[in-house]
Amino acid sequence: MSAERTFSEHRGLLHAVAYRVLGSVTEAEDVVQDAWLRWSRVDVATVVDAEGYLVRVATRLAIDRLRSAQVRREHYVGPWLPEPLLTGPDVAESAVLADSVSTAMLFVLETLSPMERAVFVLSEAFGYSHLETARLLGRNHASVRQVAHRAKKAVEARRRRYDTDEATKRQVTERFLAACLGGDLKSLMEVLAPDVTMVSDGGGITGAPRKPIHGYEYVARAIVILSKRRPDGSHAQVLQVNGGPGIVVYSGRSPVLAITLHLLDGAIETVHVVSNPEKLTGVEM
Repeated sequence: MSAERTFSEHRGLLHAVAYRVLGSVTEAEDVVQDAWLRWSRVDVATVVDAEGYLVRVATRLAIDRLRSAQVRREHYVGPWLPEPLLTGPDVAESAVLADSVSTAMLFVLETLSPMERAVFVLSEAFGYSHLETARLLGRNHASVRQVAHRAKKAVEARRRRYDTDEATKRQVTERFLAACLGGDLKSLMEVLAPDVTMVSDGGGITGAPRKPIHGYEYVARAIVILSKRRPDGSHAQVLQVNGGPGIVVYSGRSPVLAITLHLLDGAIETVHVVSNPEKLTGVEM
């Protein structure tokens, strides 16, 4: 099999791993490109395990990028959210993959060190054993096992358990969108949990709030105001975003806003809004 064909067969996996480690579509794509450049210089006939080799290269590249990215994110204007990504039905149908790619989980993963994050992604999202993960990362088996335990414990302590029923999420997302488009404050408040939180990421480029907003009255009013600021002629769609129903607003074919909703007991508990144009390449049509 040619080097190009082998790499093409694993490209999706490499991007999936890199995106979960980085929380960035553009940086994940850069990692995949760098991995290809390295792969193209290898004598493929000497590689016994192509998947292992490529995942190892991509993961290490992602770790290096994440270390520098974390420094930049410390100076980010306003809240930092993962870049939204359109996902297919294969992700939505897998509870593990859908959870690992949700903006809520990626947001929690930001609290881990680069090595902890990589170990967690490889073991929890993609099912690699601790021994396999140690080989991929070039680390001692015992140390990887300890890192995995520490990372999982940290994630469990910080994550919130949201509803996973796909039909309920889609129904609530559609009700939310209808209320937004109609500017219906009452209907909007009916789908929000009393202690709902909205986190907006505009990167200082758009007029997004630079602090999280709490409480269903304040969040509902902020969303109505946001809806009224939509560009003339724009349209909104319910699409599969980060493993579940989400909303993307387009002006022509260009995305201007992406919203992911996280439900608890059928009510919207958390709203993630990304309007930074530099972070919307993953939801382009």
